Amino acid sequence: MTTAIVSAMREELAAVLALMPDEHKQTVAGREFFVGHLHGHDVVAVLSRIGKVAAATTASVLIERFAVDRIVFTGVAGGLGAGVNVGDVVVADSFLQHDLDASPIFPKYEVPLYGKSRFATDASLSSQLADAAARALPGVALHRGLVVSGDRFVSTTAESVALQFALPDALAVEMEGAAIAQVCHDYGVAFAAVRTVSDRADDAAHVDFMKFIEEVASRHSAAIVEALLRA
Repeated sequence: MTTAIVSAMREELAAVLALMPDEHKQTVAGREFFVGHLHGHDVVAVLSRIGKVAAATTASVLIERFAVDRIVFTGVAGGLGAGVNVGDVVVADSFLQHDLDASPIFPKYEVPLYGKSRFATDASLSSQLADAAARALPGVALHRGLVVSGDRFVSTTAESVALQFALPDALAVEMEGAAIAQVCHDYGVAFAAVRTVSDRADDAAHVDFMKFIEEVASRHSAAIVEALLRA
C-alpha cells in the first residue's frame, strides 16, 4: 500500500520530509514528488501548492502516475466552529466548497451533476488519523466534522461570520481539501485530512501566520503522520 502525504505549503511539508530516510525526487506537472519510505510504508510526499485547482492536479497525478492507495492531507486551517481555537486539530469527516454557486440551475454549494455538495472522507482512514493525532498530541483539543474549502484566504471577521451563519456546522476553512475529496471520490481512492488551526479566519488571521506554520503546524503534521504510519 502506498500512502501519499500532501501539504499546500513547503513549511508544512518540511518536517515530514525530514522523517523520510531514503526519499528520491521525481518532477511531474511542475511538482516535486518525494518517493520513499517511512516506518516501513511506501510513501509519496508532495507539495500541492495553494488552491483547489492546484490540489486537484496534485491528487490526479498521485493517483494516475504514482498509483497511491490513499491520500492524507495535512496543514493549517482557519477555525470557524465554536470552541475551535488556535492550536487545536481538526480531522475532516466531509468537505464542501463554500465558494461554489451554480444557482439557480443547481442548489448553492451543490457540485453540478453530482447531486451533492458534501464529499465524505474515508471513514476508516479518518478514524485512524484522528487516533494518530490523539496519540501524537496529547492535551491538544481534537475536533471532527465538516471542513469547507474556497479559493480565497478568509481573513476578515465579516467573511468569517458570514460563513458561520451560512454553514453553522463547519469547523474550519481552508483552500484545498474539497478539491482532493472530489478527485478521490471520482477515483475511489481513500482520503483523509487533518488541519492545525492557525487562526480564527478573522481580522487577525494574517498575524504571525508563517511563524505559526514553521513553529507549530509543521511539527504537528510530522508527529501525526509518524503516529499514523507507526500504527
